[in-house]
Amino acid sequence: MNGIEFGIDSFGDLPRDDKGEITSFAEAIRATVDEAVLADEIGIDVVALGEHHRPEFAISSPETVLAGIATRTSRIRLSSGVTVLSSDDPVRVFQRFATVDALSNGRAEIILGRGSFTESFPLFGYDMADYDALFEEKIDLFHKLLDEKPVTWKGTHTPTLIDQDVFPKTESGRLPTWVGVGGSPQSVVRTAKYGFRLMLAVIGGPAERFAPYVDLYRRATDQLGTTAYPVGLHSPGLVADTDEEAKELFYPGYKVVRDRIGALRGWQPLRREEFDGEVAHGSLYIGSPETVARKIAAAVRALDVGRFDMIYSAGGAMSASARLRAVELYGTEVIPMVRDMLADKDGGAR
Repeated sequence: MNGIEFGIDSFGDLPRDDKGEITSFAEAIRATVDEAVLADEIGIDVVALGEHHRPEFAISSPETVLAGIATRTSRIRLSSGVTVLSSDDPVRVFQRFATVDALSNGRAEIILGRGSFTESFPLFGYDMADYDALFEEKIDLFHKLLDEKPVTWKGTHTPTLIDQDVFPKTESGRLPTWVGVGGSPQSVVRTAKYGFRLMLAVIGGPAERFAPYVDLYRRATDQLGTTAYPVGLHSPGLVADTDEEAKELFYPGYKVVRDRIGALRGWQPLRREEFDGEVAHGSLYIGSPETVARKIAAAVRALDVGRFDMIYSAGGAMSASARLRAVELYGTEVIPMVRDMLADKDGGAR
C-alpha cells in the first residue's frame, strides 16, 4: 500500500492577488506553473492539468502549460486531467503529448475523457448528438496510435489514414494513458478493453460508493485479457493550517463556480450545510494536514487505489499564496502522514 502515488490537479482557476482582486488569465497560468515547480521540489509524484473552455478557468491547452512546466522541473510526471478527446484530433493529441514527453525526458502521460463540460464541442464544430460516437471512434484510433507504428484507418468523424506514420516518437515507445471516468460502467469496461489505466473522478458523495467500479475494472481486464493497472482517484480538496481556515478559504469561490455551473445543469444553489456535509463525509478533502491525511487514507483503503490526485485549486478565488501553501502542506505533511497511516494497518480508520 505504501507504493501509492500522489498528484495535484488544476484547471488554472483564477487566483486573487494581495488586494483580493481576481488576476488575469496569464497570471493564473504562470501561478499554475509556479505551483507545479514547488510540487516537483517537495516530492509530489504527478501534476495533472484539466482542459476547460470557460471564463472560470485559464487552461484550455493543458499540454502547452505542461511543456512550460517540463522545462522548469526535473522529476514530477506531467499529465492532463483530462484531455477532451471527443472534440480533438487523436493524431494531434498524440503529437502534442509526445512533444511534452521529449521536453520532460519521458515524464508525460495523458488522461483522456469524454468531457463532462461540453463547451469544446460547439467551439470546435462538433455536434452534441455525436457525443458518444465521437469518443468511441477517437479512443479506438488513439489506442492504435500508441503503438507508434504506421496506421491505416477509416472512420466517420476522423480523417482516413493509409499506412500513416506519426511523429515525434517517444523514447519509451508508449505514452502512459488513463481514462477519466465519473460513474459510467460502460466507460469502465471500455477502459479495460483498451488496456488503459482507470482514473475515477469522485466529486460528490463518499468515495466508497465507487468500489463497484474498481471491482468491475479488475473483472473486465481479467475477462478481456488486458492489464489491470492500479486505479487512480481524483477529488477536490484544500489543505490549510487549520480545518476552519481551509473551509473558509475554499467555500466562497467554490460556491460561486458551483452555482454558476449548476444553473446550467438544473442544480439548486449550494447551501453551506451541504458543503460542510461533503467535507465531513463526502468527496471534499478540506482541512488541516491531519484531517485531510486521515480522509485520504480512509478512501485509499476503501477503494484499494494506487494513486490519489487532489484538485487543489477547485475553490477558485483564493490567493496565489494560499494555493502555494496548500501545495506545500499537501506535499510536506499530508503525503508523509498518509504513507504512515497506510503502513499502520489501523492508521486510516482511527
